[in-house]
Amino acid sequence: MYEVTTPSRRPFPPVNYLFAARALRDFGDSFVAILLPAYLLALGFTPLAVGVLATTSLLGSACLTMTAGLLSARYGYRRLLLGAAWLMIATGIAFASSRHYAVLLVIAFAGTINPSAGNVSVFVPLEHTALAREAGDTDRTRLFARYSLTGALAAALGSLASATPGILAPLGFDRLTAMQAMFVIYGLLGVVGRNLYARIPQRPPALQARKTVALGPSRKIVFKLAALFSLDAFAGGFVVQSLLALWLFQRFHLSLAEAGAFFFGAGLLAALSYPVAARLSRRFGLVNTMVFTHMPSSIALILAAIAPTLALALILLLVRAALSQMDVPTRSSYVMAVVTEAERPAAASFTSVPRSLASAVSPSLAGALFAASAFAWPLLICGTLKIVYDLLLLAQFRHLRPPEENRSTRKGGMQ
Repeated sequence: MYEVTTPSRRPFPPVNYLFAARALRDFGDSFVAILLPAYLLALGFTPLAVGVLATTSLLGSACLTMTAGLLSARYGYRRLLLGAAWLMIATGIAFASSRHYAVLLVIAFAGTINPSAGNVSVFVPLEHTALAREAGDTDRTRLFARYSLTGALAAALGSLASATPGILAPLGFDRLTAMQAMFVIYGLLGVVGRNLYARIPQRPPALQARKTVALGPSRKIVFKLAALFSLDAFAGGFVVQSLLALWLFQRFHLSLAEAGAFFFGAGLLAALSYPVAARLSRRFGLVNTMVFTHMPSSIALILAAIAPTLALALILLLVRAALSQMDVPTRSSYVMAVVTEAERPAAASFTSVPRSLASAVSPSLAGALFAASAFAWPLLICGTLKIVYDLLLLAQFRHLRPPEENRSTRKGGMQ
């Protein structure tokens, strides 16, 4: 009995609640990101309108994330996660209840609808702070990889779920009504997520009293990282999942079911890449892993933009999916590693908010480009800018190593 309750196992219950909540949220975000353009097109709106709504949603996420960062020291991440879950519930119900574009814009801004399928969200920096508290330096990246893996597997299943309206249509169900029902399900997932967050223990009062919102000695590092991450996010905003689905609908006339199957495969490949990223980072370092997996994925995206056939385009996009997300757990771990523990909530928010703001600009531009031409200009722009980001990140941070890599160097494990 005593062997079962060893000290090494005590932190895992709250981590498991976070993993489960992340899985539910990414499942919902994934099918919503694919349904969103199809739903808006079914309501009679244009590709430009899809891009504008995606931009509005990402701007709202940036504001929510910034607010969470400012309030995290006073209220703690647990209470803010509970509040965000209530907002997810309201978002799903409200989005299913309206067909007016102006109202949908307001809901997109104030709610949690996510066109990027989980990568930009008010939940993310709060969960990162909680995870970092549960992990030591040596297993922090592994924990973040498991966290990302859990979300990616759930997102892959969510991609399959997006095909539900198309499957039900031949059975006599109204396609538009089925889409609205999916948004209700999204809200119900928020109910379950809220119950999981409620199981996370309260932070001790002594920790809550610390002034963690202000950045101190790591301010310069955080600002430089935030600027670089913003460039990456601005590039990624040209190809958020909703807009990539829109391009596949327009360019190759994919059905909703076919798109769901493709994004399931892409999500599965992304999920499998996370534990690989953790292993690579132990051998080559966090920054090297981020850069040298990210650049080939950007090249694959550029080639997909000019692919002459659907089969070749999908193959290249799957190659991109297998590589492009390896920087997600490594990036999150790196930010938590190069700042002090007291600065972690602020660092998580200050690196997330500029990303959200930057990623909010490009979907409208991408929507306008797709409305003007069927050619994949957004994919070309995204891939090129991401390569520039990778080169700048390598130049600026390859010598700033996290504690575990410095210890490995002292032991002779890294050169």
